[in-house]
Amino acid sequence: MSDFAGMEELLQDFLLESTELLSDVDNKLVELEKRPNDRALLNDIFRGFHTIKGGAGFLNVAPMVTICHRTENLFDKLRNSELGLSSELMDVILDATGAVRDMFTVLSQGLPPPNPDPAMLAALDAALAGNLAAVKAPAAAPVAPVVQAPAPAPTPAVNSNEPNWEALHQAVTGTEQAAAAVNVPTAAPVDMAAAATMVVESAPAELIPVAQAPAAVVPAAPKPQNKPAPSTGGSISGQENTIRIDTVRLDQVLNLSGEIGLTKNRLTTLRTEILQGNMETNTLRSLDEAISQLDLLVSDLQNAVMKTRMQPIGRLFQKYPRLARDLARQLGKEVELVITGEETELDKTMIEDLNDPLVHLVRNAVDHGVESADERIAMGKKPQSLIELTAEQVGDHIVIEITDDGKGMNPEVLRRKAIAKGLIDAETANSLDEKQCLQLIFLPGFSTKDQISSVSGRGVGMDVVRTNIQKLNGRIDINSIQGEGTRISISLPLTLAILPVLVVRACNQPFAVPLAMVREIIPIDTTAIQEVSGRPTIVVRDEILPLKTLSGLLNWQPTQKPNFGVLMQSAEKSFILAVDSFVGRDDVVIKPLQNIRPKGVAGATLSGDGSVVLVLDMEDLLAGQMDSSANGSIMLRNADNFSY
Repeated sequence: MSDFAGMEELLQDFLLESTELLSDVDNKLVELEKRPNDRALLNDIFRGFHTIKGGAGFLNVAPMVTICHRTENLFDKLRNSELGLSSELMDVILDATGAVRDMFTVLSQGLPPPNPDPAMLAALDAALAGNLAAVKAPAAAPVAPVVQAPAPAPTPAVNSNEPNWEALHQAVTGTEQAAAAVNVPTAAPVDMAAAATMVVESAPAELIPVAQAPAAVVPAAPKPQNKPAPSTGGSISGQENTIRIDTVRLDQVLNLSGEIGLTKNRLTTLRTEILQGNMETNTLRSLDEAISQLDLLVSDLQNAVMKTRMQPIGRLFQKYPRLARDLARQLGKEVELVITGEETELDKTMIEDLNDPLVHLVRNAVDHGVESADERIAMGKKPQSLIELTAEQVGDHIVIEITDDGKGMNPEVLRRKAIAKGLIDAETANSLDEKQCLQLIFLPGFSTKDQISSVSGRGVGMDVVRTNIQKLNGRIDINSIQGEGTRISISLPLTLAILPVLVVRACNQPFAVPLAMVREIIPIDTTAIQEVSGRPTIVVRDEILPLKTLSGLLNWQPTQKPNFGVLMQSAEKSFILAVDSFVGRDDVVIKPLQNIRPKGVAGATLSGDGSVVLVLDMEDLLAGQMDSSANGSIMLRNADNFSY
C-alpha cells in the first residue's frame, strides 16, 4: 500500500509542476511568434518542454514522450536556425502542446493516455523534414477517458517497472480495489521545487515538497489495458485542494502563534491574581495591556493567515495569450493580448472561480470587440488590434479590467436587440439611459450575433459571467465608446473568508448586508417619497431610486417607520434599502446554517456581545422583486402611511 501512495504522490507532483510548466511554455510560444529570433526565449521553451518530457519518461507515459520528443526536435531545429518560424509551424507546435495538456487531464483521472493522433504526428514529421507546404495543423482530438492500448514508444525501454494504471484509476475514483499491485519505478525522484516554496494540502493538513522527475529517462510503454470506466471521483493533481505558500509567510504565522501563546500565559497569570483578590491598579493596567496586545496579535495573525491563501493572479492570466492567439487565427484577425499586474494577489479559491468568466470575456473581446484587419484599416486604425488584461489592488478590492480598441457598442442597437428578442418591453427599454442599455448584454438570452457560430451567438455567457462574479461578492461594469473600444471592469474583495458588512436593525433584529453593495447612507424624509408607476421612490441627486424596506423584503411586520436608507447597488440597478437604525461596520466570518437555508440568508455570524446576526444574501432577497411590487415590497399610500 505504501508503494501505491508513493506512485500517487509522484503523479501529483508531476501534474502540478508540468501543468504550470506547459502554461509557461504556451505563453512563451505566443511571445516567440512576435520575436522569432529571440534565442533566449527559445532556450527557455526548450528547457521547459524537456523537463516535461523527462517527467513523462520517468512515469512511463510513452504516448506523451512520443509527442514531446518530436516537438523538442522542432525546438532544437529552430534554435539552430535549421527551420524558420511561421504561423503554420506555430499551429503545429501549439497543437502538440494542446495534446500534451489533454493527456494531463487523462492522467489526473489515473488513466493511461491514448496514442497520439496520427495526423498530428504526421504534421510534426513534415515540419521536421522542412516540408512546410505539407504542414496543416490538425484539429486537436479530445482525449477521452476510455482509451485503447497504447503502442510501444519508438525509443528503447530503460526502466521496465510500469505503474498499474487500473489499480491507480480505481484508487482515484474510489472503487474498492487493493492498490498493492502497483509497481513504482525504483529510481528516486529529484526534488526540484524552489527552496522557499511548499505545497500545502488542506486535507490532510501537512506540507509536501513539490518534486519533479529527472529529465533523462525514457521508459517503456504502459501495459495494454481494457477500457476502464470513466472517472467519477477526484483528481490526482489535487489542484482544487492544494496551494503553494512561501515559507516566509508560514514562518510569520508560526512566530505570531508563538507570541499569542506567550500573551495567553500572561492572561492566565493575571486571571489567577484577580481570582485571588488582587485588584490593584497595576494588575488591572497589566490586564488591559495584555488584552490590547492579544487584540493586535490576533489581527496580525488573521492577516498573515489570509496571506497564505493569496496567490498571484498571473497563474491564471498566463492561460489567455494562447487562447486569444488561437481564436484570432480561427477568426482571421490580428490580435495582441497585453497583460499587466500579474503579481497582484488574490484568494486562491477566487482565482479558480474567475477562470470561466475571464475566458468568456477574453473570447468576447476577440470575437465581438475587435474588428478584422481590413475593417480596421478602412477605419484608419492599425491592422493589429490590442486587448489589455490588467489587475491591480485598489484599497481592499482587486480590480480586473479587459479593454479592447475595437468597434465598441451602440446603446441603441442593444436596446433594439433586447426588444426584438422579447427580453424587455418597449416601454422599459425607452426609459433606459445609455449606461443601462450597455447592461442589457447581461440579460439571459441576449446576443448581438445574428448567426450562431462555434464561438458565439446563442446568448449564453454574459449573464453567467455576471452571476459568477456576484457569487464572489464582486461587481462588473461596462464602459464603451462606439468606434473606440470597450472596457469591462470587475471589482472583487481580496478574500471570501472575511466579509466586510454593514450591520443594520429592522424589527429589533440585527442583520448584516455586504458592504460591497453599499454606496452611501441617507436619512429618510417621508415627505420626499414619491410614487412613480405605483412604486415608492426617492430622488437622490437627480437619480430616481426605488425604495424598499428590509422588513418588507423579509415579509416581517414592521415595528416602526424606517429612519434611514442604505443606497445600494445590485448588479446594474440601484435602490434604497430602508432600515430602522444602524449598528456599524464590521468584518465577519460567515458560518453556514446547518441543515437549513432560509431564502435570502447567506449564513450567520456572532456580534461582539455574543448575539447571532444573520448575513443577508441581497441578490436572493431581491430576486423577482426589483421589478415587482409584490412579495413584500413597499406600496406608498401617503407620506405618513406605509403598507407592506
